[in-house]
Amino acid sequence: MKAAQITEPQKIELADIPMPELEESEVLIKVMASGICGTDIHIFRGDYLGEYPVVPGHEFSGIIQEIGKKAKKFKRGDRVAVEPNIACENCCNCLNNRQNFCANWRAVGVTLSGGMAQYVAVPEKNVFNIGNISFEIGAFVEPLSCVIHGIERAGISLADKIAILGAGPIGMLLLKTVKLQGALEITLVDKNEKRLHLAGKAGADFIYGSLKDLRQDYFDVVIDATGVISVMSETINYVRPGGRVLLFGVPPSGKNMEIEPFIIFRKGLTILSSFTSLKNSYQAVGLLTSGKIDVADLVSHKLQLSDLQSGIEMIERGINNVMKVMISPNTT
Repeated sequence: MKAAQITEPQKIELADIPMPELEESEVLIKVMASGICGTDIHIFRGDYLGEYPVVPGHEFSGIIQEIGKKAKKFKRGDRVAVEPNIACENCCNCLNNRQNFCANWRAVGVTLSGGMAQYVAVPEKNVFNIGNISFEIGAFVEPLSCVIHGIERAGISLADKIAILGAGPIGMLLLKTVKLQGALEITLVDKNEKRLHLAGKAGADFIYGSLKDLRQDYFDVVIDATGVISVMSETINYVRPGGRVLLFGVPPSGKNMEIEPFIIFRKGLTILSSFTSLKNSYQAVGLLTSGKIDVADLVSHKLQLSDLQSGIEMIERGINNVMKVMISPNTT
């Protein structure tokens, strides 16, 4: 089968690799849509977890092709999406309901072959039926589940005033989810005018092109969705005393952030991060299949498997009004 394989940092090869060998509790999925995520870009650039070579892709959906002997939930032809994080359910963290910090953590598309291939084998317990929604929408199950976990971590309440820094696909998912939480006021900041326009159409109350336009000491919750260290360090200036900061965007590993701890002390701030998700996939599937969260406007490009590197470079350069780029491994 065909797969886009990162053989080493900065190098992607379109390779012919063997079909996955199916274990008894796994299902084989024909991948129909696989979204490029910031994590894939970090893996490509060599500043994230995992080893090489690896087939990336952890935001994907497809069709069940084969079923292992002990897999009972699905039948051939079912349309499904995947939770890529695989927990052992037997370590200290798992047994204390911290499966996202499993001591034996594995992840499809990070430590295991992922969805930038024509087929992928996944444990049945990590697969979710998406019904009749499109495969492109189904591929948002994973990022939306991460956003839901982040929103739960931030403890957003009715009538909260929220600032979201970054209006890319994750920033937009945060906006759409925060609206469902009953926020009184949502402000989006991004230097890309097209993205700000999209945020305004999606219901942002205020949109700004610069952090300088934000009120200081005002917001109940400030969320960074950029992963840009210089932006992350500014979050504490805009949150009110006693407020919360959620560092949601993925920064590069091995880099330091300068921040004034006295501000955190004086304002009594709670600083949070959010790593992957924690059993939020059913929530994500429900919100997408019901239409409560509409992500169709977030897909800007659909490319073939051979165009993965071009898609990554497009996202990094922010050109062609790029938002979410979907790869179709079984389209020629």
